[in-house]
Amino acid sequence: MKILTFAEVCKRGDAKGKRVFIRADLNVPLNEQGQITEDTRVRASVPAVKMALEAGAAVMITSHLGRPVEGEFKPEYSLAPVARRLGELLGQAVPLQQNWVDGGFTVEPGQVLMLENCRLNKGEKKNDDTLAQKYAKLCDIFVHDAFGTAHRAEASTYGIAKYAPIACAGPLLAAEIDAISRALANPKRPLIAIVAGSKVSTKLTILQALASKVDGLIVGGGIANTFLLASGYPIGKSLAEPELLEEAKTVMATMKARGAEVPIPVDVVVADHFAADAKASVKDVKEVGAEDLILDIGPKTAQLLAEKLKAAGTIVWNGPVGVFEFDAFANGTRSLAMAIAESPAFSIAGGGDTLAAIAKYGIADRIGYISTGGGAFLEVLEGKTLPAFEILEARSQR
Repeated sequence: MKILTFAEVCKRGDAKGKRVFIRADLNVPLNEQGQITEDTRVRASVPAVKMALEAGAAVMITSHLGRPVEGEFKPEYSLAPVARRLGELLGQAVPLQQNWVDGGFTVEPGQVLMLENCRLNKGEKKNDDTLAQKYAKLCDIFVHDAFGTAHRAEASTYGIAKYAPIACAGPLLAAEIDAISRALANPKRPLIAIVAGSKVSTKLTILQALASKVDGLIVGGGIANTFLLASGYPIGKSLAEPELLEEAKTVMATMKARGAEVPIPVDVVVADHFAADAKASVKDVKEVGAEDLILDIGPKTAQLLAEKLKAAGTIVWNGPVGVFEFDAFANGTRSLAMAIAESPAFSIAGGGDTLAAIAKYGIADRIGYISTGGGAFLEVLEGKTLPAFEILEARSQR
């Protein structure tokens, strides 16, 4: 995938004195007082802004925040607290510009201007062409640096990229593209994917897409229960989707035909009810009782899978393999997390629960790349071409 990066634009001197429009992902959580409670996304936007400032550009930056009704401003959807925090991080004032679509404001080289929540603009979500052209007139260079929105074609993510004189990927988006390409387009083998979650139905297309690519497909959570059932094992009262047994069998058959595998647990951790204080029992996978709930993989399975991960060349991780929020059922996820951290493989991880597990076990600095894209990360695993990648790749060929 060949996409022009903002770093390349700056290196050749094309940003000096120019108006740079950065689409960032600043959708941060706010408390009832309108204060930011977690500022990771604001801090993650700083490199693109600094890159533009160091190149001598005039900088505009915008993002969505929450789910406002287009055309109806409410204070709780304002980027004002984000502008204040970005100013603190940059060490300079970052004024907030309301009603910016039709211009009428100025920003000079060395300055940074926050453009109010783009989702307030009528036509933003539907990628209105007229709105996109108005956005494009505000800038000389458009920088897409919001991977979390890369799976959506909206006016501030896709439309503007069609019409801006230069459209390129910011450092965050460029890093995502590089990591995804390294993990899926040209991976070092063996390539092992961990896909876990409560339901096969929510990740069926991901499982089907990966079945033709990976050397090992580790399934966990409710998904694993469906695969256990498809393999003829009892699962008691465990969460599963019996109506998708044929789909699970097809995934396993696809893998087997390629000489790859979906390793089925040899032991599991069960309880008689779902609770943090439920008594955990380890059972052979063949011995699961009618009243049992499978809430984690067993220690033998965890060890076998950990050995596979330590021998991998590339690891893609999406989802914990057990109810890791409860300590009694966290061993499987912890064991695999530590194996990934200790593996020499290049690892890429994404998804909210996965990020929570990474934080819980303190291994963030030992994961090759952590994707914050959420839905965008999942769509990449499905094999979809994200709209942001598509338009930026097309623009790079002009």
